[in-house]
Order: sequence, then structure tokens, then C-alpha cells
Amino acid sequence: MLDLALLGFIGILLLMGFKRPFFWVLTYIYIDIVVPQKIGWGLVQTFQLSMIAFVAAFCGWVFLDSKKGSRFTMVQGLIVVLLLYCGMTTVMAAYPEAAWAKWNWVWKALIFAAFLPLTLRTRLRIEAAALIMVLAIATIIINGGIKTVGGGGGYGTLRLLVQEDSGLYEGSILSTAAIATIPVALWLARHGTIFKPDWRVWGFTAGLVFACLLIPVGTSARTGLICIGVMLIMIMRSVKNRALYAAGAGLALMVAIPFLPASFTERMGTIQNYQGDQSASTRVEVWKWTYHYALANPLGGGFDAYLGNSFTYNTRKVTGTPPNVTVTYEEVVENSRAYHSSYFEMLGEQGWPGLFIWLLLQGTGVWQMERLRWRFAAREGGKEGWQWGLATALQQAQIIYLVGAAFVGIAFQPFIFMLIGLQCALWSYVQRVEYAPRKANFHRGAVAGEGGPAGAD
Repeated sequence: MLDLALLGFIGILLLMGFKRPFFWVLTYIYIDIVVPQKIGWGLVQTFQLSMIAFVAAFCGWVFLDSKKGSRFTMVQGLIVVLLLYCGMTTVMAAYPEAAWAKWNWVWKALIFAAFLPLTLRTRLRIEAAALIMVLAIATIIINGGIKTVGGGGGYGTLRLLVQEDSGLYEGSILSTAAIATIPVALWLARHGTIFKPDWRVWGFTAGLVFACLLIPVGTSARTGLICIGVMLIMIMRSVKNRALYAAGAGLALMVAIPFLPASFTERMGTIQNYQGDQSASTRVEVWKWTYHYALANPLGGGFDAYLGNSFTYNTRKVTGTPPNVTVTYEEVVENSRAYHSSYFEMLGEQGWPGLFIWLLLQGTGVWQMERLRWRFAAREGGKEGWQWGLATALQQAQIIYLVGAAFVGIAFQPFIFMLIGLQCALWSYVQRVEYAPRKANFHRGAVAGEGGPAGAD
């Protein structure tokens, strides 16, 4: 029954695409985030749902959809450059089999991110894409939030929709993406036109935000706690009454702490003393190895070059209370440990040029959203408009991602590249609407000074 329900839902979306080809774009977004073919048990797994929707989205735009208003931006160009560079490093990869396996999904994420803005020509389409992204990831987040409340959380033990610990179903990745989703969800609740703001929309949004905040607790992901702190700081930048916001956030934190599970608070304590935690110590050693590897291999080693790392280090554990303190050291040998950082992931896999392209891509997105914020904030009532709100939400989401990315390898996470696609679409839309050439009015028999200024609409 589950397989039939999933196939039926996807089938309806695909059929709707024959009337409105843009639905195929939304279908691919849903499939790429939720991965329904892994949720089912049999029949749904026999279909290449992702590839079907991927091809339908592209063909639908090329052959059936209007191209009016579609623009190719600088950020999309950077995505294409990064794609080509990754292709080159994959050909020269140190571990070809693993590299080609990662390339099989990275190229789709990058191409779709560059393609998505071309389809988002109107406000309605931009909102629809944002809505599907939020609702799709909410499918995973709400499931995890319910299980966390029911006591099913814990590091490496929270079971979501699939029995798999990768992609958005991995604890630290989901924690980062969940917190990054909050600003976009709040924007939809304030400015949505598909589901207009009312008590039901705000009720669902409040529940979703709560579930997002529960994900770091349920997964015991330290990255999620840091992302929550960044989000609170970013929101303070845009709220009207900062003092009231700060007081409310502080009160909520004080109320929440007693209800946090001991396993969560104990794991968060290792943020301060990384030398006593093997997981955190390993990350530091991997980062050191990656830096030296990049010095010897400036162009990187291709995808999954971390498979060649090997190092030995000592963990430091302090027991007892002063003055009766005992310090013990334990030697640890590690091999083929993942980067646990997007920055070092890019450095090790794509070298210095790849890291530069990726950082330029991310920095340009933050800068463009800031420019939109300045532009609309300078207008009377501009901060109440949907453009300022969406630019703020997307910038907040990206900065949360960039901070979380320092501790988890999500340099090519498709969900984040979809957010970048939304940034490109918003930037292109505003540039097109704001600077559209004004149509000249010519009236038979008009004389100078009549009919308004030249070029008036």
C-alpha cells in the first residue's frame, strides 16, 4: 500500500505536468529531497523516479514551457564552471571508482541548480519552489521531531523514514538543513500567496519550526546546536524589537534546558573539550592531513580523496576534581576518515582552484541578497515587502549552511544548491522587473509636452 500511495502521488504530479510543465520541476525537487524510492519496500524501488523527473523537468522547459523572462546569471555561470572543474578532477581522481560514484549524483545537483532559476520566472513560481522544498524536507523533519518527543532520539540512533545514514537522512546534515529551513518557512507564513497567512498556516509553521529545533536534539548533532545559535543571531539583525526578541529567546532557552535529555547535554559538552572526544579529535587530524595533502596536490585528488588518509594521535581525558585530577592519554590510529567539513572537502577533492570557485559562489550569493536587502530597505515600507523578506530568509539560510558546513561535508548537498537556485531566481526577477525598459507611448497628433514624459507607461 505504501508503494502504491507513493507512486500514485508522483504519478499525479507527472500527469499535471502535461498541463503545466513547471510541475515536473516541482516533482523533481520533491523526489530529490524525500527520495521516496528508498521509503517504499518493493514496487517503487523498481522505477528510476529521480531520472524520470529530471528528464521531464528539462524536456518540459525546453519544448513546452515559456522562456519569457528567463535569464542566466553570474552565479549560474559559477555553478557551471564548478561542474566542469569537478568533471576534470573526477577524470584524474586518485580513487576513480569512488570518485565516479559521487560524480553520479553531484553532476545532477549542480546542473539542476543552474537550471532551476531559468524556470522560476514569476513570483508564483519562486514561491511554489520554496514551498515544495520546505514541505518536502518537512516530511523528514516532522517524522524526526515526533520520534524525538517520543524518546527515540540519540546520536546515531534516531531512525527517520529510511534505514540509511546518508544525504539528508544523516543526523548532522539534517540538523543543518532543518535549521536553515526555518527562515524560509517563516517567510512563507508571512508572505505566502499559495497558502495565504491565517491561523492554520501559522499553526503548521510553528509546529514545523519546533520540529526543526528538535532535530539537533534527536540526532545529538553538535553542528545543529551551533546552527541554532547562528540563526538566533541572524534573526536578531532583522527583527523590529531586538530587546524583546533577545529576552524571549533567553527565556525559551532557560525553560528548554531542564527538558533536554542527558545524552544531548553530555555530547554538547564535548564542543568545549574536543581533545577528550575521539570524534572531534579525528576531525582536527583529518583537517591537518587535508591541508598538507592540498599543498602536495594543488588541484586536489578528486571526489573521496580522503580514502588515502592515515594518521595517529592521542586523545586526552581528564577525570576527577581538583586537586585530585587524573589525566590519561590513549593512542588512536585512523584510516580513510571523511573530511567532516565542506571547506576541507573542497580543498582535498578539488584543490585550491575548486575551493576558490566554491567560496566565490557562496560569497556572491550572500552579497547579492544583501544588495537586495539594502535596495528594498531604502524604500518606504520596503521591509514589509516579499522581496526584502525572501532575500533576508535566503541569506540567513545560506549563512546557517556555511557555518554548519564547517563541521560536516555538505559542499555539494542538493538541498543547499536548490536554495542557491532560489537566490539566482530572486536576483534575476528583481533585476528584470526593476530595470525593465519603459514602453514609449506614441499618440497620433501629440505635441511636445502632451501625454506625459517620453517613455511613460
